[in-house]
Amino acid sequence: MKPIRLISGFLTVGFWTLMSRVLGFAREILILGLIGPAGGMDAFVAAFRLPNMFRRFFAEGAFNAAFVPMFSKKYEANEGATKFATDAFNGLAFAVLSLTALAMIFMPALVWATAEGFYGDPRFDVTVGYGRIVFPYIVFMSLAALFSGVLNATGRFAVAAAAPVLLNIFAVTAMALAYALGQEVITWLIWTIPIAGVAQLALVWSAASRAGIKIRPGLPRWTPDMSQMVKVAVPAALASGVMQINLVVGQLVASRTEGAVSWLFAADRLYQLPLGVIGIAVGIVLLPDLSRRLKSGDDTGARNAYSRASEFALALTLPSTIALLVIPLPLVSVMYERGAMTPADTQAIAWATAIYGLGLPAFVLQKTLQPLFFAREDTKSPFRYAVWAMVINAALAFGLHPYIGWMAPAVATTAAAWIMVLQLALGARRFGEVTRFDARFKSKLWRITLASLIMGGALFALAEILSAALIADGIRYLALAGLVFAGMAIYFGTAQFIGGINLKELRRGGRA
Repeated sequence: MKPIRLISGFLTVGFWTLMSRVLGFAREILILGLIGPAGGMDAFVAAFRLPNMFRRFFAEGAFNAAFVPMFSKKYEANEGATKFATDAFNGLAFAVLSLTALAMIFMPALVWATAEGFYGDPRFDVTVGYGRIVFPYIVFMSLAALFSGVLNATGRFAVAAAAPVLLNIFAVTAMALAYALGQEVITWLIWTIPIAGVAQLALVWSAASRAGIKIRPGLPRWTPDMSQMVKVAVPAALASGVMQINLVVGQLVASRTEGAVSWLFAADRLYQLPLGVIGIAVGIVLLPDLSRRLKSGDDTGARNAYSRASEFALALTLPSTIALLVIPLPLVSVMYERGAMTPADTQAIAWATAIYGLGLPAFVLQKTLQPLFFAREDTKSPFRYAVWAMVINAALAFGLHPYIGWMAPAVATTAAAWIMVLQLALGARRFGEVTRFDARFKSKLWRITLASLIMGGALFALAEILSAALIADGIRYLALAGLVFAGMAIYFGTAQFIGGINLKELRRGGRA
């Protein structure tokens, strides 16, 4: 994959991920405004996290690490890729259906294990009920992740990246209709989630069929390829499971303070915007490209792909980090504060947003570093690193809680993310020159950093000038839009002028 083609893939995935995140903001705005932090929203967040937690454990962890490299190599060599994908589909379907059956039976235990602070108040029983409705979502989304892996490995990024948009379209529509009809908003939202999962699965399944990968359900078969995939997938799944334990630890600590689960969730959505658009896009496009290059012995091309992916990621991540640190309160206030949201909620979410912002570069760099291991089918090393990060996360979350309260999980998450990056970077050095950033990356990094700092100073000054407009009804949206676009113009203009980025190359990538 040529550099322009690589950037084109990043931009395609990034665009659709951006659409999903923007609609996700609309979803969270409606939830916070119509339902409000604490109570019902705490229960919704805890229930919805259960299928998402296991989905990342089974699908995004195991299949991104094991299935995608194996399928990419078989597809490239024309070695029975469709048969392999069919066997993987049937095995995954059996696993997630079995998990769902167990979860429906033991839902109270799951809720207690992930949100122990709810026990003894009404949130507990509500979360159990919600959990039984939304948990089947894991079946549809895990299988959709497999089809998305097929599409990404064959270079068809658009449909796979667009599929998650459906969940937010369905959710926003359902809440708007419920409010207009005078119905209970959260009930409509909860029942919409599994329906959206069916729609997402149908979209990517049909797209894979049109691409020539026709998968039909059947009984699971244990083959040598399945044995190899499981050997690679289990450590990857465990590594993803470790990361999900970090989320559970955070929720356990936050559940002791009413509203804190919702505050951290809302802050998470803000920093997930750049993380999703940049980090996920880079990870999705880079892994199959690295796998193909390493199989063909193209170490020079692999190093170039790794350097360009990291350069592209940091060129968009560093200014996002600075913005989250400099203007978190205006962002949260304008985006979320309305209806059931109070100024106290806004202040709490803003603090959490700034803390998460400090970890944003680390979260994105993990997406560029992990493919170096996964492309070689080495999932054990990232697992070991993730275990150490988990231990640090838990120690900080529980240890800091007596001193800084509900903010401890955010601090712990950010610190653990940087520890994970340090371990990945040091561990990858054994792979040789492929993992060494090239001269172009080193030349551009300091320029990108300087342009980001200049933008940060300008944003701080502009936020002070627009402080009254940012809290005035009616015009605060325009004021925030002006602040954001001014920041973008200053950053991209400065970065282009000092050689940090090349806008012509980005435009060529968008047309490739």
